[in-house]
Amino acid sequence: MDIYILFNTLCMINLAVFDFDGTITRKDSFLEFIRFSHGTALFTGGFAMMSPYLLLWKLGILKNGNVKQRVFGWFFKGMDYGRFQELADRFKHRISHMVRSDVMEKLKEHVLQGDQIIIISASVENWIRPWAKQQQIKMVAGTEIEVKDGVLTGRFSSDNCYGIEKVNRLIRLFPDLSSQRNKYHITAYGDSNGDKELLAYANKGHYVG
Repeated sequence: MDIYILFNTLCMINLAVFDFDGTITRKDSFLEFIRFSHGTALFTGGFAMMSPYLLLWKLGILKNGNVKQRVFGWFFKGMDYGRFQELADRFKHRISHMVRSDVMEKLKEHVLQGDQIIIISASVENWIRPWAKQQQIKMVAGTEIEVKDGVLTGRFSSDNCYGIEKVNRLIRLFPDLSSQRNKYHITAYGDSNGDKELLAYANKGHYVG
């Protein structure tokens, strides 16, 4: 092997980037967290109330992020942040029963190889981080929620972490990706249209649907 290529390979930073919902988990954690925190009856009633917005989203009139924020606001606007975070912390036990064993094996392989593990998800960071901490995963990027005076406003304080925003959030975690992309070898895993840009940006993109 050429010594220059060998040197670059040894100095390369290896990142393993995982989507969360449908990739690490079998279910959508956004929906499961609402059911977990409010119960099945209120979950069903709330989505019945939201059905006009869901229809407009299906017809392509409203964007995914706009509808998601409306749903989040209906269920969580006005909730005390401490209460919300308590629920998010407890939800890690539910997540443990939702994970895909095949993808977790891939994740463990990357850990053994010494790769840096990153979860980038359209779901809310607050309920992903406690589970990730249990797995000793330090880097999580997801949709961020707005809190004022200790109370949830029902709005997001970041863009919905979907599509190209997943690439943007990865670059925010590793700013020199913009100027020194060749320093990094990125392996990414996703399962949906929301992961297409991330999978295309990676050196190796794996669709795990």
